[in-house]
Amino acid sequence: MFRDTKAFSGFSVDNIEKAKQFYGETLQLEVTHDEEMNILQLHINGGNDIIVYEKPNHTPATFTILNFPVPNVQQAVEKLKKAGVQFESYDMPNMKTDEDDIFRGGGPLIAWFTDPAGNILSVLETE
Repeated sequence: MFRDTKAFSGFSVDNIEKAKQFYGETLQLEVTHDEEMNILQLHINGGNDIIVYEKPNHTPATFTILNFPVPNVQQAVEKLKKAGVQFESYDMPNMKTDEDDIFRGGGPLIAWFTDPAGNILSVLETE
């Protein structure tokens, strides 16, 4: 039924202007703002646009909503920290991040951070 459709994803934030600054300036994504509908479109290389919309009773997602593959997680984390991004630190039995806030416990190296609305994002290393 949906085999040939070009599906796209979307998520909510509590403040569209803060989201526009974060995704456009801090993460340096191409972002367009439809002011009439008050939605952002994140233009992701190689994929469909992602819709970001403001929701008055927004609750941050408790899972990773967006993953950014990078060739080197360490470098990406350092660059994002210099841009003011704070990373999540986890200390659970099966998921513990190191002093650089990177999970190195199996699978791809990954580090999590949040957008201004509290939604969880990640950078993960690809080969």
